[in-house]
Amino acid sequence: MKKHTLRTALFPGTFDPVTNGHLDLMKRAARLFDRLVIGVAPREEKGVLFPLEERLEMIRSVTRSIRHIEVMPFRGLLVNFAAKQKVDSVVRGLRAVSDFEFELQMALMNRKLRPGLETLFLMPSERYTYLNSTVVKEIARLGGDVSEFVPAMVEKRLKARLRKRR
Repeated sequence: MKKHTLRTALFPGTFDPVTNGHLDLMKRAARLFDRLVIGVAPREEKGVLFPLEERLEMIRSVTRSIRHIEVMPFRGLLVNFAAKQKVDSVVRGLRAVSDFEFELQMALMNRKLRPGLETLFLMPSERYTYLNSTVVKEIARLGGDVSEFVPAMVEKRLKARLRKRR
């Protein structure tokens, strides 16, 4: 009898901060795989608002009730991290046609660097199609209400972080 191999996927991102759109994709991807690794990239060159450790903590907090999820940092090439985690699939969200071109290039390059690593694209739920971390930060920075875009704990941290920067 053949031994069952865990189907493992990686959902990589910066998650600065994690949004309800990210959370929606995480929940849906976790249903499709035996194990879902949320890989959080430091991306200091992107000018992140939250340090890596705080982003990891926020994601762990909001995904605590989702089975089969592990949250961990990664540096360097995604394909190397995927190999180390024994991942055979990468999950990416596609909100619009504009996302597709970049994501296609990344998926093809990752497959070239590590043959057999597949990329699966998930469409967001309709209510999150327009949502991304950059827009959420800008709305919060300008004093807008972000309560429907991020989990409550993330909203509190976002407001506190922006107060510190003023």
